[in-house]
Amino acid sequence: MTATTPTTGATADTPRFPFDAQDLDRFRELQQLAYRCAENVAAWLEPGVTEREAARRLRRELVDAGVQDFFHVPFAWFGDRTAFRHFRTPLQFFASGRRLEEGMCFVLDCAPVVDGYTADIGYAGKIGDNPIWDRIALDLREYRELIVQQVRERRPLNEVYAAVDALIAKHGYDNRHRVYPGRVIGHQVTRMTARGPAGVNLFGFGVRTLQTLGRELVSERLQGRSPLWADGRSSRHAPTPGLWAVEPHVGFRDVGLKFEELLVVTEDDAYWLDDDLPHVRRWESAGATR
Repeated sequence: MTATTPTTGATADTPRFPFDAQDLDRFRELQQLAYRCAENVAAWLEPGVTEREAARRLRRELVDAGVQDFFHVPFAWFGDRTAFRHFRTPLQFFASGRRLEEGMCFVLDCAPVVDGYTADIGYAGKIGDNPIWDRIALDLREYRELIVQQVRERRPLNEVYAAVDALIAKHGYDNRHRVYPGRVIGHQVTRMTARGPAGVNLFGFGVRTLQTLGRELVSERLQGRSPLWADGRSSRHAPTPGLWAVEPHVGFRDVGLKFEELLVVTEDDAYWLDDDLPHVRRWESAGATR
């Protein structure tokens, strides 16, 4: 379900939903822009292109479209790197010289910022035939449905994480989002108001991002919550009202897939910000074909 107005009903212990309908429209427009740029780069990809070339192309597409800053720099992963095989340090997440080959899968990840509004998306694709990719791509629909259902039930975030883990095990796949720093499956997204220099990055994250995230970490921890969604103690709380960038990332052997998009969490409801996205259209097309 896609909605344009938040629900109300906050209690004294629950923070209020911080955005209005106009804000949600701006976040939705930016998320659409990010996916369009990722689709443009995906259409340009061909065997021989390196991850670095793809990441640079994605950044150029975003800047040409009016993006002013980045929550994090654009990433591109090819082949077994989509499943984060042998990743040991954060530096391995940055685009490498790996070249795309026929039959390989790829993931493009970008987080543009415009007027303080942020989107964080993940686009998965393949070059040529890859039956394993085809199977996982269809299965990802279950994760999207499971997450929103569990959040609507106000289950603690670490329990939702565990439910996703259980579904991954049921499918016979590997949890790959646990390889991300902090083992996160998602993080809160706010409208950035920091005044640091736009376009300047430190360790892959924008300076304004680090300022905003640091402030949010302190504020949320004082309330017994965390803006980072993982499987540990800090996520043993009900979903905090706001926007969450959610990215279930699964793998099988050398194939890794994910989607990443914004989840709206109000005081008493949850829904995905937009259903007109590439992975959703893929599922709808597959359903119509069947």
